Amino acid sequence: MAQTLTAAAPAPSRWAQFYALTKPRVVQLIVFCALIGILLAQPGMPDLLRAGAATLGIWLVASAAAAFNCLVEQHIDARMARTAWRPTAKGQLSNSQTLLFSGVLCALGSLVLWVWVNPLTMWLTFATFVGYAIIYTVLLKPRTPQNIVIGGASGAMPPVLGWAAMTGDVGPEAMMLCLIIFLWTPPHFWALALYRAEDYRKSGLPMLPITHGPEFTRLQILLYTLVLFAATLLPFLYGMSGWIYLLAALVLGVGFIVYAVQLWREYSDALARKTFRFSIWHLSLLFAALLVDHYLTPWLNILVA
Repeated sequence: MAQTLTAAAPAPSRWAQFYALTKPRVVQLIVFCALIGILLAQPGMPDLLRAGAATLGIWLVASAAAAFNCLVEQHIDARMARTAWRPTAKGQLSNSQTLLFSGVLCALGSLVLWVWVNPLTMWLTFATFVGYAIIYTVLLKPRTPQNIVIGGASGAMPPVLGWAAMTGDVGPEAMMLCLIIFLWTPPHFWALALYRAEDYRKSGLPMLPITHGPEFTRLQILLYTLVLFAATLLPFLYGMSGWIYLLAALVLGVGFIVYAVQLWREYSDALARKTFRFSIWHLSLLFAALLVDHYLTPWLNILVA
């Protein structure tokens, strides 16, 4: 009788395990938003050395915060299908290894920002680390369904960090970008929480769909999306951007609202998943439009003058 032998999948390498702790997809979006702040802070091309150092430093500290989050939430992650694969949840990395890894990344990133960028950016980035790793992960997330709203302030900081890196201060333009991400975070995350509700129920975290129900959560997604749409118009109204950005903001904003209305009226897990994915494209394309507008509009003005 023939037997089929199924070999166990080999464990990832130690480097791959440490890399997984940094939540590469999440940090990639953080660094992208910081880079937008870097490029928008000044007309023309930035100082490439300073911009590169700022990007590296922010990436290192953001990765450190992600690793610390994995350490604190390892037992919660182990109970959720979405996160059970993480090395800390599976016991592949010890607490001391994870803590040391996070500490080294944070120290290196802070050093890069202090020496090659400026102290303001270093302190703002470190404050963001504390806001996410301590205030959000340790204090807010297990205690209040508004955790993602309050904790979203630290997640909205990357454009401010990039702006401060190039200018040495925090201007109103940077704060508008921060506001957009702050208002974008709740509908983005709650769409995920809706179709992952059972995961969060098992985890014991007081997420909004668990504490207040899916209907209330869907209404909140719609309301936040409407306020977000208004906030995305601020760069144009303030004179920070031109018609290229405005067109993108209108199209993307209406698209997000359409998803939110559909989700509010008739729920399905598939629609919540589509809304979550669209929200990522919404923010990415919105900031990309800001960048295109920043570099292209001056040339268009010259041509039509």
